[in-house]
Amino acid sequence: MNKNNLLIINSTVEFQFKTSDLCDFSYNSILPEFKVQKSKRSTISLKKEENSLIFLIESRDITAFRASINEIISFGRIFDGVLNIVNNTQ
Repeated sequence: MNKNNLLIINSTVEFQFKTSDLCDFSYNSILPEFKVQKSKRSTISLKKEENSLIFLIESRDITAFRASINEIISFGRIFDGVLNIVNNTQ
C-alpha cells in the first residue's frame, strides 16, 4: 500500500458469456482500450477465462473507483447492444 493513501480499493467484475466465441469476440474488441493506462489513481486489468471476462480494479480513492466501474458498465452496455443486434439479424 502506498504510504500517501489511506485507502486502496480492490474489486473484481466478471462478465459471463453463453459461449467462448462470444467471450473471445468481446475480449478482442475491448483489449486495446485496456492497454493504455488512463489514470494514475485507478487501474483496470483484464483477463479472459473460457466464457468470462474478468476486470480487476485497483483504485486509490472512491471517485477513481466509481469512474472505473462506470467505464466497465459502458463496455457492458456496448457488448449487450452488439449481441442484441447480432441475435436480431440471425
